[in-house]
Amino acid sequence: MVTETRNNRSWLGSWRRISLFLFLASWLSANAEEASLIDISSAVPTVVVDARYAGSHNFVGAPVDGYLEAKVLLTKPAIEALRSVQAGLAEFGLGLKVFDGYRPQRAVDHFVRWARDLDDTETKDEFYPRVDKANLFSDGYIAERSGHSRGSTVDLTLVDLDTGRELDMGTPWDFFDLTSWPSSKKPSAKQRANRALLRSVMIAQNFRSLETEWWHFTLNDEPYPESYFDQVID
Repeated sequence: MVTETRNNRSWLGSWRRISLFLFLASWLSANAEEASLIDISSAVPTVVVDARYAGSHNFVGAPVDGYLEAKVLLTKPAIEALRSVQAGLAEFGLGLKVFDGYRPQRAVDHFVRWARDLDDTETKDEFYPRVDKANLFSDGYIAERSGHSRGSTVDLTLVDLDTGRELDMGTPWDFFDLTSWPSSKKPSAKQRANRALLRSVMIAQNFRSLETEWWHFTLNDEPYPESYFDQVID
C-alpha cells in the first residue's frame, strides 16, 4: 500500500510538471505570436484609421485599457486580405476606414467592468439609446471573450476616397441596436446597398461577416483561432 501511494504521488508530481511545462510553452508561444501583429497604417497607408478605443469617442467614454496608441494591428494574413480589398475598391473611388482590429484581452475586461457599472450611462444616447444597460450581456453586446483578441477580426466601413466621407450604413459603428444587424430592413435601400457592398468585397477576400454587426468581419483562415492575446497596442 505504501509503495502504491508513493507511485501515485510520483505520477501526480510528474503530471503536474508536464502540465506546467505545457502551460509555459503555450504562454511563451502566444507571446511570440503576438509580436507578428502588423500596423495597418504602415502596411496599407491608403486605409483610413480611426482607432476610437485609444480616445474617448467610444461607448465606454474613455480610452480603453491596452490601447496606448491610436493604431489598428492585425495578423499578416488579415492585412494582406485587406490590401486586396482596398485595391479593388480604389478602382471605384472608394476605400476602407478601420475602427478596430486586434483587441487586447485587458480591453475586453475593461468593457466588462464598464457594462457592470449600471450607474455609468453617459454614452447611452449615442451608442445604446434603446437598450437597457443591464441587458448588454444577455443581449450579446458585451462578452468576456472577443474574436478581436485573436488578431484577425476587423471593424470597418467604406469611405469616398476624394472626400474621406463615410458611406451611409444606416447606423454608426458600435451602435448597440437591432438596426445594426446586416439583415435589418429598417435602413433605407441605399443604406442596405452600402452594407451589401461592404459585405461582398470582404467575403470575396475570405472574410466572414457577423449577423449582429454590419462592420464586423473575421478572416476565415485566421492563423490563431484558439488564442486570445493581451499584448498592449503601442
